[in-house]
Amino acid sequence: MARILFVHNGSPGRFTFLARLLMDRGHSCAVLNSTDGTDIPGVPTMHWRPEQGTTNGIFAPAVRVEADLIRAFAAAEAARKMREAGFVPDLIIGHPGWGEMALLREVFPDARQIHIGEYYYRAKGADVDFDPEFALKDFRKSLGVPAKNPVLAMSFIEADRIVAPTPFQASLLPEILQSRVAVIHEGVDTELARPNPDVRVHLPGGQVLTRSRPVVTFINRAFEPLRGVHIFMRALPRILAEVPDVDVLMIGADASPAYGLRPQSAPTWKAAMLAELEGRLDLSRIHFTGQLTYPQLVAALSASAAHVYLTYPFVLSWSLLDAMSCECLVIGSDTAPVRDVLTDGVDGRLVDFFDVDGLALAVAEACRRPEAYAGLRRAARAKMVAQYDRRTVTEPAWLRLIDELLPARG
Repeated sequence: MARILFVHNGSPGRFTFLARLLMDRGHSCAVLNSTDGTDIPGVPTMHWRPEQGTTNGIFAPAVRVEADLIRAFAAAEAARKMREAGFVPDLIIGHPGWGEMALLREVFPDARQIHIGEYYYRAKGADVDFDPEFALKDFRKSLGVPAKNPVLAMSFIEADRIVAPTPFQASLLPEILQSRVAVIHEGVDTELARPNPDVRVHLPGGQVLTRSRPVVTFINRAFEPLRGVHIFMRALPRILAEVPDVDVLMIGADASPAYGLRPQSAPTWKAAMLAELEGRLDLSRIHFTGQLTYPQLVAALSASAAHVYLTYPFVLSWSLLDAMSCECLVIGSDTAPVRDVLTDGVDGRLVDFFDVDGLALAVAEACRRPEAYAGLRRAARAKMVAQYDRRTVTEPAWLRLIDELLPARG
């Protein structure tokens, strides 16, 4: 049996299912994680800590490179301690996005490596130049976008295989790396994310939502334009007017953006959009829930008459798969990451990302005529079960890839 090391900057939770699966097969697993990270319970962990902070006044485009290298050196030092303690992996599986994978070949030269290819930065053709309202117009600043890639590229060069969650995310990787790429999404637990026709969603004010009245759901980790909060909220006045009995659940943190730009005129994007739309929203029917536990999230999705998912060309959110697995009618943006999963008119609806009125009318129609979209809802869940189920699709795909790299060890 093999020794397998998982590496992640902070939250190796995406590897929890895989670590459990491999340990059940008799493999020995360990985690290399930062001191700020959340560990995988029951899996031995070595933490790394940076020896220094970044340098003040450094050339701005080099800040990310320096920070990644600082983490890379710290992770390599922690890996050396693992080696001295007797743990020498046959296989390393990790996320290289913060630099910690870049130098592990120097510590474990014989280990095979699988890297998560979540994103490769581009100033053109992805998120940065997509939205004219917030597009980066300064040429020198645009050059700083691919300047985030050098240590990431160092890591990918050392990878035996790169796992990208979607074809779009795989397509961002340089052509020289494409022969190493396998597209395997993290998948969804379709037994946990399943429709509940009798669901009751209890709101903090005492209101209870069921399927007896239309509910529209919208999820961001933290509300931001990259995930379409400005488009959705601009559609709300018409949605509320067209569907007088609708309730809207806005699920996510009222906090700094998870990925994109900060607002200029307010502390958060929620505040910025409420200010822009002041006097145009019936806030008694819009419920900002904050972040929810997973069971609460599934309950909200089960109550949904229409789930809106908007995104720039960027990393696909797990919530889209959760929504489809719960038999939501997803009304998604017609952008490459969404098209990788959802087919318009087959298992959901696609609308132009910037078409505020088109989005509002699609949502209103879904709320007024839910029976017309029952087939799309069933097809959405059927696709998740057939193509994205964690137990029957994702886990076997990962095991085939691992066995390919470690054939002699079973």
